[in-house]
Amino acid sequence: MESITIRFTLNGQSVEDTALTRWHAIDFLRERFELSSTRVGCEHGVCGACSIRVDGRVVRGCLILAAQLDGANVETLEGLNASGEIKDLQEAFHARNALQCGYCTSGMLMTLQELLLNKSSLNRNEIREHISGNYCRCTGYEAIVDATEKVAADRGIQMTKDTPV
Repeated sequence: MESITIRFTLNGQSVEDTALTRWHAIDFLRERFELSSTRVGCEHGVCGACSIRVDGRVVRGCLILAAQLDGANVETLEGLNASGEIKDLQEAFHARNALQCGYCTSGMLMTLQELLLNKSSLNRNEIREHISGNYCRCTGYEAIVDATEKVAADRGIQMTKDTPV
């Protein structure tokens, strides 16, 4: 099987490794770097469990090839956790019991951090819309939305009234 050398920044560190040309980013990160927070779920891009941040944008790790990471800045939940970037969001998830089995949690946190970084005002419907591509089979989503709403308010993001859907 053919392989390729990939050089990129992973959670703030310059790395280089080889990957099979057929590997998806999720497989590469889990196999070569033992980054287990990024989960393999549906393998079709619909569940969000494999979410990673590539060059500042959250993408589905099961939908991009490892080769596409070459030259990129890649962040996983381990990196966001180590930097403290999502500490408040993690604490709010814990306080609101917004994580139960934990399988979806890393994808939810990645996706919600992206939302919180890019909004100056927000409402509960927008939070729901933004996580609509992330499946959670345990929480019913309300606790996740509650936790996100609290963090948004704590970060100074104006919470507005929901607009009719």
